[in-house]
Amino acid sequence: MAQEAQTISRRGFARLLGAGAALTALRPASVLGTRASTSAAPIFKPAAAGVVRLSSNENPYGPSPDALRAMTDAFSLAWRYPDEHEGMLADELAKLNNVPEEQILLGNGSGEILKVAAAAFTDARRKMVVADPTFEAIGRHAQANGAEVISVPLASDFRHDLPKMLAVSSAGLIYVCNPNNPTASVTPKADVRSFLAKVPRETVVLVDEAYHHYSETPDYERQTWDSVNIMALAAALASLRDTAQVSEGRRKNSEVKSYVCSQLDAMGLKYIPSAANFLMIDLRRNVKPLIAAMRERGVEVGRLFPALPTHMRVTVGTRPQMEAFLSALREVLPYRDA
Repeated sequence: MAQEAQTISRRGFARLLGAGAALTALRPASVLGTRASTSAAPIFKPAAAGVVRLSSNENPYGPSPDALRAMTDAFSLAWRYPDEHEGMLADELAKLNNVPEEQILLGNGSGEILKVAAAAFTDARRKMVVADPTFEAIGRHAQANGAEVISVPLASDFRHDLPKMLAVSSAGLIYVCNPNNPTASVTPKADVRSFLAKVPRETVVLVDEAYHHYSETPDYERQTWDSVNIMALAAALASLRDTAQVSEGRRKNSEVKSYVCSQLDAMGLKYIPSAANFLMIDLRRNVKPLIAAMRERGVEVGRLFPALPTHMRVTVGTRPQMEAFLSALREVLPYRDA
């Protein structure tokens, strides 16, 4: 077919992303034919009306409009292998972080990178070292790989206890989530630098900075194969170039978080100082029934974290969403455990 004979260079792909060029000539017949206009029931249903979802640390403002447009423009390339386009994103990320391109590994979200790291650096002889509590996925991947997972409790101020993590023998991989999930706390850059200087050569350290855009403290320092589809690459490049999206999202998060903290202060509730887009609030009682009570009132908050059984994790949503959260929280606080 004529369509299959056509190719697009990296330079051409860049023009597609930058100018949103129409690529009608590349569309397969199924897109141009009658099937494209056939109505069908939606595959994914929207969230239940009235539910305030503050449970998963999602961005309530959505992706960059530029990223959405880039994905739409890339629909007609979606059936192609992404190999020739991955280099473009890796190149821009390398320049942004001032590292060689070969140090950039693209993944289908952070989950895939964590899985690959666990597979590469842990096994029955090499332990996985994590904080407690922290993001659990990489520990589960290491366990599936036959590795022993050593959990080191956070320090009293919720920073990583790096000396105790370093003291674990036969460590293949040490995972440092900074800012940490679920506590939104930061391990200071001086501690991290000192720790990295002492780590044995046979031990790999993975610093997960998924929430670094939200951190405003000066004590914080920022630092696979065909799995990323073309539309995701297009969206990633557009998002990377839309610098205003990050600064505006950070501003909104900071303003709404300050409002929520002021209300929590007025209610006499303590919380871990947050350097991310979520909060851990100490409700001074078993939080599990309170999570259920919040859900009954149409507000979904984070799950129970056994290491912090009295703390409720909540994502910082929009101002109206957080007003709904606070209203529900005031209703459930008188609730006493049976």
